[in-house]
Amino acid sequence: MAAFERYFFSLAVFFTIVVQWLEARGAVQLTSQNHAEVINGAQVVFVAFCADWCPFSRRLKPIFEQSAEVFHKENPNASAAWAIVDSQQNADINDKYLVTKYPTMKVFVNGELIQKEYRSSRSVEALTNFVKYQLSTAINEFGSDNEVEAAIDRTKRNIIARLNKNGQEYANMKKIGSILREECTFWVPSDTLAQTMTGNSVEFVDPDTGDKQSFTGNMADYEFLKQWVTDKCIPLVREVTFENVEELTEEGLPFLLFFRDPNDKSADKMFTEQVLRELYDQRSTINPLLADGFKFAHPLRHLGKSTKDLPVLAIDSFQHMFVFPDMNQLTVPGKLRQFIMDLHSGKLHKEFHETLDQKLIDLAKFQADNPEDPEFHEAHKEDGQGKPKPPGAKPSDTTPPPSVFKELKPSEKRYSFLQKTEL
Repeated sequence: MAAFERYFFSLAVFFTIVVQWLEARGAVQLTSQNHAEVINGAQVVFVAFCADWCPFSRRLKPIFEQSAEVFHKENPNASAAWAIVDSQQNADINDKYLVTKYPTMKVFVNGELIQKEYRSSRSVEALTNFVKYQLSTAINEFGSDNEVEAAIDRTKRNIIARLNKNGQEYANMKKIGSILREECTFWVPSDTLAQTMTGNSVEFVDPDTGDKQSFTGNMADYEFLKQWVTDKCIPLVREVTFENVEELTEEGLPFLLFFRDPNDKSADKMFTEQVLRELYDQRSTINPLLADGFKFAHPLRHLGKSTKDLPVLAIDSFQHMFVFPDMNQLTVPGKLRQFIMDLHSGKLHKEFHETLDQKLIDLAKFQADNPEDPEFHEAHKEDGQGKPKPPGAKPSDTTPPPSVFKELKPSEKRYSFLQKTEL
């Protein structure tokens, strides 16, 4: 009996040492063998995908590990874990989460991947604050209908969930709120108000129309409810900004860019309605985006357009850019859809060459009308011998205007990009 007790005592000491070592070290190694256990082992799991050959990964790892240690010391009871993936040894995990650059930091909440990667400062304070934020509640409470109507920001997407807090429906919504907190603002009744309710309801408040759309399915069905909320919180047409353009380029779909005056809400509504009507089945082939024509003036100049021409519709395929030929035709049934089909068939590229002479005349006219634009002049002013190009002269490169937005992909000064031969 004494030997038996000594065995279990030694075993307990061993596991205590292991736990203390893990806590001191902060981050665990995430492998193919422990993947499910680690990802589902805490409410928030912060994962750094690294490679030893990558200098940026080597810089991040000690900071990431120190951040984990600091976080656990300051928040010993928090349901959070920090993990590092050695991507050279775990290529299957790399492929599972579509990691193409190092280091990449992703976060899992309740076992589910949050689509937005961590892209902010790589300091101990910033990393720990990020995890604290992910652990904080994503749900706002209201005490009355009048209170929530006055409190919501109608320029943003809002989900109002009048749910009993003891049911599965509320548990589902709380989990969904944690996943989509960056896309929508979630509202639930206070405990006092919830006790007076006789039924459950979930509403989406549309920021464009102000209309309320009700969920009519089974709220206890997590996947069904999550899909409905996701469709409302992540619209088919999104706004591209300098802050999110890197993330959008990584989705890998050509951009359908509607350059417009952001104050012209009627134009936004028109474009959104056309996309919903014409491209409802093209979500996997094109990325429809609203773009501030003043902030993104450079791509417009690249196309021979200026802010005076707004709105302008163009495709950036990440190789070339193509302009929708006649904005007056945008609302004509079938025209927008044909524009997208012509991109995929190669017709847009072919037509560019067939209409090249007229395009050169248009570019020359734009040059004459915009003498204050030095960037445009620099790109078009000489024929290779120091002489101005005549309007009808063909340039040496007769391809469509090269992509501008591909230059806004992840910076090579911050990441090392995956080459399959390196694994």
